[in-house]
Amino acid sequence: MKPRWQIIIHLVTWLALLAFFATITISNTKLNHTEMWVYFVVYPAINISLFYINYLVLVPAFLDKKKYGLFFLSIGILVNIYGFGKYGMAVVFKEVVLMHDKAHVTSFGTYFLSTIFTSFIFLFLSTVLKFTIDWFSNERIQHELENQRLTAELAFLKSQINPHFLFNSLNSIYSLAYQGSEDTPEAILKLSEIMRYMLYECNDNKVDLEKEFQYLHNFIDLQKIRFANKAFIDFSIEGKVEGQQIVPLLLIAFIENAFKHGVANNPLKPIMLHIKVDGPQLQFFIKNVKHSNNRDPEGGIGLNNVKRRLKLLYPDKFNLDIIDETDTYSVKLSLIL
Repeated sequence: MKPRWQIIIHLVTWLALLAFFATITISNTKLNHTEMWVYFVVYPAINISLFYINYLVLVPAFLDKKKYGLFFLSIGILVNIYGFGKYGMAVVFKEVVLMHDKAHVTSFGTYFLSTIFTSFIFLFLSTVLKFTIDWFSNERIQHELENQRLTAELAFLKSQINPHFLFNSLNSIYSLAYQGSEDTPEAILKLSEIMRYMLYECNDNKVDLEKEFQYLHNFIDLQKIRFANKAFIDFSIEGKVEGQQIVPLLLIAFIENAFKHGVANNPLKPIMLHIKVDGPQLQFFIKNVKHSNNRDPEGGIGLNNVKRRLKLLYPDKFNLDIIDETDTYSVKLSLIL
C-alpha cells in the first residue's frame, strides 16, 4: 500500500473513533466548549502522538532489531515524560481535568497512574498494529517472490520442452531420410505443424483442450510415419472436450516416453492411450510393453519435467500413478482442469 493511502486510512480511522466517542459522550453529558476542546482535541492529540512515536520510531529502531532492553527502556522514559506532560496539561485545565467537584481535587499520584495506564494502552495498540502490518507486508513480499520464482522455474521447464521434443523428432526424421523413405516429406510437414503449435499456440498459460488433443494426434501420426505405418496404438478420447482448457504440452511426455521406450510395432500388444473428459476432470491412461533396451541415458528429462510442472501448476488437483512392471509400463493421471 502506498504511503499516501496509509496516511488517509489512519486519518479517517482516528476521526471516526473520535466522532464515535464524542457522540456517545455528548448524548449522555452536557459539555461546554472548554471541556470538548480538552477531551476531544488536546488529550487525543497527546495520546495519538504517543501512538505514532512508538509505531514509527521505537518499534522499527529497537523491537524489529531485537534490541529489547533499549526498547523497554525507551518505553519507560517515554511513559514518564508523557505522564508529567499530561499532568502539566491537567494543571492548566484544572477545573476540567482534576476537579470532579468543588471540594475534591485528584492527587498527582492518582492522576499519574491513570496516565500511565492510558499510555500503555496506546503503546500496546501501536505495537500490535505495527507487527500485524509488517507480518502481512512480509507475507505479501514472500508471496510475490515465490510467484516470481515459480514463474522463472516454469519458463525454464517450458524452454526444455521444445529442444527435447525437437531433438527426438529430428532423430526420427533422420532415420527415415537415412532409409530413403518416401514418408520423409510428410514427416517434415507434420513436424512443422507441431512446431507451429508449440511456437504460436502455447504462449498462454492454458490452451483449448481441442488444440492440445490435435497436437497429440499430429505427434502420433508422426510416430506412425517413423515406423513406416507399422506403429499400433489403441487411441481414444471420450467426453465433452469443447470449452475446456489445459496447460499446454503437459501430456506429450508420457506419449513420447511410450514410443521411445516401448514396443510400438506389435499389433497384438499395441500402445494403449485412453483419455476421458468428465466435466472438469480429465482421466489420462497410457500403457506400453517395454522394449528390451528401455533405459534413458539422458536421465528422463521429459518425465521429470512434466512431474514438476504438475506440482507447480496443478497443486492438489492431480493424482499421478506410474506403474513400472517387469514387462509393461503404464501411467494413470487424474487431473482437475
